[in-house]
Amino acid sequence: MSMIEKEDLMVQPENVEQEEEITNNQYSEEKEQTQDPLSEEKSTETAEETVECEESAPVDNLTKVENELKALNDKHLRLIAEYDNYRKRTLKEKLDMSKTAGEKIFTDILPLIDDFERALQHIEKSIDLKAVKDGIELIYNKFINFLLQHGVKEVETTTKEFDAEIYEAVAKVPAPSAEMKNKIMDCVEKGYMLDDKVIRYPKVVVGE
Repeated sequence: MSMIEKEDLMVQPENVEQEEEITNNQYSEEKEQTQDPLSEEKSTETAEETVECEESAPVDNLTKVENELKALNDKHLRLIAEYDNYRKRTLKEKLDMSKTAGEKIFTDILPLIDDFERALQHIEKSIDLKAVKDGIELIYNKFINFLLQHGVKEVETTTKEFDAEIYEAVAKVPAPSAEMKNKIMDCVEKGYMLDDKVIRYPKVVVGE
């Protein structure tokens, strides 16, 4: 065998390896080209699903907010209706209470009117002035008790310190002593209080 032929045989394996490497590279490229469309489609589908999720999320939130707003509005309307009913009921109770209170006062005062009528009848026929006086005092005491039962009492004035918020000074006179200065000397007209409120101011004379 000649030297040239030997050299050809030695070079041949390298050529075979190069051809195999080229073939493998071509196969990889063809495989990548074959797989790319599928992967692109999958990527597109995933992107579309993400967009759909992002679009549906605001819609769901908006629906939730609308439902909450509707519930709050219904609750607000119910509270307004309940308050209106409460206000009307309270007003009616106050009116009924005032009517009932007035009815009780007039009912309690009717016996006093009966006593006055009987006293007037006896005055015309009686010749005993002491009996007439006792009868009038009896009716007067019953009337005072009637006032006390309904919270009305007389304002005390005797030797009391003058207070412009309670008394009404109609005159001033010289005080007989230093201790009586700015104190009530006399009461011209009695005053009365209903519970803790003055309903008629007593008219008094004050020492100075």
